[in-house]
Amino acid sequence: MKYKNVIGFGIAGNFAGHLEQAGEAADFEGMAVSDPLAPKALFPLYVPGETAGFLSVYPFSDRTITPPTDADNLQIEPEVALICDITYQDGQVTALTPKQFGAFNDCSIRRPNALKISEKKNWGEHSKGLAATLFTLDSLAAGSTIDRFRIASFHQRAGKVVRYGEDCQVKDYSYFHEKLLHWIVDRMNHQQDVGPAEDISKILAEAGYPMQAVIAIGATRYTEYGETHFLQPGDVSVVVVYDGERYTPEQIFTRVSNGQLEVEGISALIQTVA
Repeated sequence: MKYKNVIGFGIAGNFAGHLEQAGEAADFEGMAVSDPLAPKALFPLYVPGETAGFLSVYPFSDRTITPPTDADNLQIEPEVALICDITYQDGQVTALTPKQFGAFNDCSIRRPNALKISEKKNWGEHSKGLAATLFTLDSLAAGSTIDRFRIASFHQRAGKVVRYGEDCQVKDYSYFHEKLLHWIVDRMNHQQDVGPAEDISKILAEAGYPMQAVIAIGATRYTEYGETHFLQPGDVSVVVVYDGERYTPEQIFTRVSNGQLEVEGISALIQTVA
């Protein structure tokens, strides 16, 4: 319950091709965007307090995924999470200050009749993954330390490890650096309750203006295997955010296979499906 008092958000459509693979692109066809490369929406994952219904259930775990009882096709969604301080003035968000980053699993169910993105995301305890090991973030400016990091994900079943998502540079996100922070602040202040999106300013107010947020900045593309394989009890989901100047993708695969991820330069999220 380390992050019980933070608010949790995710970003839809911040990595080219993911929404199409997840069968969610059609959900956003009616939403007007000024930039075709822009993410589609900011959505809540966790809202502290007792006024947010299902979103008030604490979802984060660094060890376990508990599947929902009313949906199948559960997928790993490998992401980078930012832990940010939030600054307000007169009920408006004026700044986000990233403090840490690391591996996140925005584990998602395919629920075609869901009216809001959040209905596919937080179905109870242990429905989201956040690594215990996070990196200190001095800046999100272009050329800063985070630019050398990469994100990879893997699926383990019956001892066999397979790549689940593409191994990507963190800076390959459609919106990143200060551009991403400005977009998030804008959505926090101005996003409306339209289509699958929700009124974020209202959610922040009802939560008592939390001072910190966990923000998952978008799921990467799946491999062909990841696009067609879904989680089952006993499976292991692995999301790794790692220093690409220190490790190669091949070395990361070997370390995942051998269980050697507790080393410097790696934020590893290893969750067993209950």
